[in-house]
Amino acid sequence: MKTTNNTILITGGSAGIGFETAKLLSEQGNHVIILGRDENRLAAAKAKLTNVTAIQADVSNADDVKRLVATIKQDFPNLNVLINNAGRASVYNLADQSKDAFSIAEEEMLTNYLSIVRLNQALLPVLLKQEAAAIVNVSSVVAYVPGATLPTYGASKAALHSYTTSLRLSLENTAVKVFELMPPLVDTELSAEIGGHNGIHPSQVANEFLEAFANNDFEIRVGDTAKIYELFLSSPADALNVMNANRAAWIESVNS
Repeated sequence: MKTTNNTILITGGSAGIGFETAKLLSEQGNHVIILGRDENRLAAAKAKLTNVTAIQADVSNADDVKRLVATIKQDFPNLNVLINNAGRASVYNLADQSKDAFSIAEEEMLTNYLSIVRLNQALLPVLLKQEAAAIVNVSSVVAYVPGATLPTYGASKAALHSYTTSLRLSLENTAVKVFELMPPLVDTELSAEIGGHNGIHPSQVANEFLEAFANNDFEIRVGDTAKIYELFLSSPADALNVMNANRAAWIESVNS
């Protein structure tokens, strides 16, 4: 897939992986549209970037998505890359009765999975008109191996992984290529509760993504995700243990 002269929409583009990806792609000569819920954060992100358009919208809100799609069709008909990066994550223990697991899962599944299905479907007619196009779904290492601290987040990413594979098969005879970006622990605001400061910098994710994107590597396992995946293939039990090595200490800390 070409890495220059694209028109690219990045959801969740005002911070973390989305921002670093927008920065890198805009520097490569692409027109990048960043999408975010918080207007102030979005404006601050745009001020740090060049050749970038900012649109305030919440991908989990159906009316916002309708307005977004209408704007894209009218103002950016050459859109050829969609990067679904927006996400929600809640850190909790399924055994903790003070937490409403259903409500948390409902919110995470809507943002991390169902909203992506809706946006892809709505923008697919635009993408199919292009000579070359791509959809990039950002999932996670927990799509392969769940973690005790992110139970329903992991389930939403596993659903996204399965859907992405099906989407790739469905579009294999079209001009739309389907990528999945699977980061490990990344140092972002989203991951602060689970020790995100120990994770890789989001710019590393952006750089590894761009290299794989150029090479048409459709499943992009960044950093330790590749190691966990290989371990998972050889021993799912060992991979689960590695992913949850500090589980007992974490449960003790939240219950104390």
